[in-house]
Amino acid sequence: MAEKVIIVMGVSGSGKSSVGSALGAAIRADFIDADDYHPPANREKQAAGIPLTNEDRKGWIAAIAADLNARPASCVLACSALNATVRGWLAEQIAAPLTYVLLEGEKALIAERMKARKGHFMPASLLDSQFAALEPPEEAIRVNIEKPVETLVAEIRAALGPS
Repeated sequence: MAEKVIIVMGVSGSGKSSVGSALGAAIRADFIDADDYHPPANREKQAAGIPLTNEDRKGWIAAIAADLNARPASCVLACSALNATVRGWLAEQIAAPLTYVLLEGEKALIAERMKARKGHFMPASLLDSQFAALEPPEEAIRVNIEKPVETLVAEIRAALGPS
């Protein structure tokens, strides 16, 4: 079981993978990208411009939790975790303590980022549905994505406190 799991969350295009990877390196924790665990049906649905339902997410969350529970070290997980139901499943299925980091930013900035990225299965047309589904957790560390990744990592590390 992982010692602790830091979940870098937010809508698609907010920088979860970039910030999560940099944070993992900075704190010497395994980095896991939840996108890698989506079954082909989920990827195809999103690529077609159809938002996932919570039913679609059940197997995805179970696969993520199984991997995290098999790891002995602390982990940083990049995962949208947009709503309370999904976060509840994560809390139920992951044996380690969870800390959430919410990446926040203006929709226009995130839309620009989504349009600029190449080869990602999530189209910018789903951004409105991502914002509509977002239920920010009260207990999250919140950071504004307008800053450079290095600055965001420093802010997150300061908020996490000594490790």
